[in-house]
Amino acid sequence: MASRLTRGIFTVIYYGLAYHLPGSYVPLFGKPSNALRKMCARHMFRSCGRITTIDRHAYFGTGSEIEIGDMSGIGAHCVVPGNTIIGKYVMMAPEVHIVNNNHNISSTDIPMCMQGSDTDHPPTVIEDDVWLGVRAILTPGHRIGRGSIVAAGAVVTKDVPPYSIVGGNPAKVIRSRKSNQ
Repeated sequence: MASRLTRGIFTVIYYGLAYHLPGSYVPLFGKPSNALRKMCARHMFRSCGRITTIDRHAYFGTGSEIEIGDMSGIGAHCVVPGNTIIGKYVMMAPEVHIVNNNHNISSTDIPMCMQGSDTDHPPTVIEDDVWLGVRAILTPGHRIGRGSIVAAGAVVTKDVPPYSIVGGNPAKVIRSRKSNQ
């Protein structure tokens, strides 16, 4: 776990420079750009395995509450808030958005924008060997089970069982990756 000063320095390096460098798969400049982003993440995240990719414009705040396992990657333009646990071998396509809170809407006498946010929920957990498709949205505090696939554009509003393929808005189980034996 990085000290507050170290985390601050690497946060400045990440958002001031590495965030803007070419994408990880751009010839010649992609690999060193990705290496710098990964180095920053190792010093910013609460826990960090051997990451494969952190692509350009991935946003994760200070990263102080994020845990990520070995061989996982974060795609371009993804938003990963604190209170997120990412397992091993997780593939995150571009523009995946993990939501951290919701607006309070209980009072009709007060404008919704003035009611504050609901931040009291468990962490979002993405278990091992998960594939999150392009522009998938995960609402706060859900668990994506091991070996699951979240289809492109899916909106996850509840936990996803292990080895499931889910899609749609709201996301529903399309089928299981495990055969009935």
